[in-house]
Amino acid sequence: MPTVETTRFEGSLVGNLSNEPAGVELYWLGQAGFLVRSPRLSFLIDAYLSDQLAEKYRGHIFSHTRLTAAPITVAELPGLDFVFCTHHHGDHLDIPSITGIARKFPHTRFIVPAASEPEVVPAGLSKEQIIWAEAEREIQLSDSLKVTPLKAAHEGFEYDQLGRDRFLGYLFEVEAGLIYHSGDTVRYPGLAERIIRFCPHLALLPVNGRRAELRETKIAGNFTLEEAVQLCVEAKIPALIAHHFGMFAFNTVDPRLIDQAATKTQNRLQLIKAELGTRYCLKRGTGGSDFAERNNEEPQDP
Repeated sequence: MPTVETTRFEGSLVGNLSNEPAGVELYWLGQAGFLVRSPRLSFLIDAYLSDQLAEKYRGHIFSHTRLTAAPITVAELPGLDFVFCTHHHGDHLDIPSITGIARKFPHTRFIVPAASEPEVVPAGLSKEQIIWAEAEREIQLSDSLKVTPLKAAHEGFEYDQLGRDRFLGYLFEVEAGLIYHSGDTVRYPGLAERIIRFCPHLALLPVNGRRAELRETKIAGNFTLEEAVQLCVEAKIPALIAHHFGMFAFNTVDPRLIDQAATKTQNRLQLIKAELGTRYCLKRGTGGSDFAERNNEEPQDP
């Protein structure tokens, strides 16, 4: 039984958001961005809705011009309870979007790494709007949302002067189960062992990989597709939405490879290619523990 039900929809994203969600629904916004909605709450993760990086890196050896337009604008967003950012890079901590959301929804709260304070404070949010996140410190945001930040290694760990992690992932405990958004990261020792203790139902992982020529210009990489699949199999996560591609020409992966891998992993993992114009519904009552019982085989290559 699939953990995630996938439905293509016609028309714009904003048009489809006029309907009340029947359960926990996810919508990909491009790159690492997701909108998560349920009858009880709504939140964003790493939403890059502006085009500010195109101007910032104009003339750079690697163009940051968007390959696809944002599927929704800040002005079109429905009401939001929370906005999450995993780290300070502009396609994850999008200051124009954050300031626009803060003006539109004064009661929305922004959960960002405490180590991102230098980037966030100049945005002008009030102290009441910000919740500073630190690795391993649970945050009970409501009776239907508990969040556990985890360390992330964007090719390596980085810390601020107070020893706080610059890169985080988040485990979201929602009504239908547990969702793991890794943020930008590679696999590091102990990650799988840490995750398996939580038994997530769904992982949202980047699959754009990493390259030496990007690293030399301080553009850090992430999981390869094979590594993301392997982590989910070892950590007994039953479903993976692979993302972080198709935004910038220099830092993407051929999405057909995800489709090909999905046919090879279907007995061990529900591998889903993130797509615009798609609703992902997390089905209640499925999850890591069920997956563990029916999957005791050794991990294999996708």
